Amino acid sequence: MAAAALPASAVQDRGPDRQRVVISHVQYNAPGPDTRSNRSLNGEWVNITNRSSQSVNLRGWTLRNSEGDRYTFRHLRLDGRSTVKVHTGIGRDTRHDVYQDRREHIWDNRSDRATLTNRRGAVVDTESWGRGRGHDRDRGHDRGDNRGHDRDRGDNRGNDHGDRQR
Repeated sequence: MAAAALPASAVQDRGPDRQRVVISHVQYNAPGPDTRSNRSLNGEWVNITNRSSQSVNLRGWTLRNSEGDRYTFRHLRLDGRSTVKVHTGIGRDTRHDVYQDRREHIWDNRSDRATLTNRRGAVVDTESWGRGRGHDRDRGHDRGDNRGHDRDRGDNRGNDHGDRQR
């Protein structure tokens, strides 16, 4: 009997929990100038995609940047083969769009990392750009030329927002 060789990526995806939920895209540089208007804030977002056919309860999962600014999902069940867009600014949550309710940009246009963890704190996926950019699963994404304004990193950054939950 001969054994068939599978590419490493195929073996990796066969695990029961392996790569079911991924960071599928990061729009870290909002179109236009970073004015801190709600429109500008919601112009930066992260897509979280469930690649499996079963729904996944994201309650207690977190999305954070490299500086530790964190958004925690409260009541969201992500249907199979669907995506939710996590916006930075203020808005009304739906099944396909949730809002961190922040008043400052959190994704650095030059270099940052988005990390998704499950309710047990295990890293599910990461996406980075700039220095050391790339996807931890090495999907070969090129995130562009990183032009644009850097987000504000003032002293009060994150102090009034804490751990946002939805």
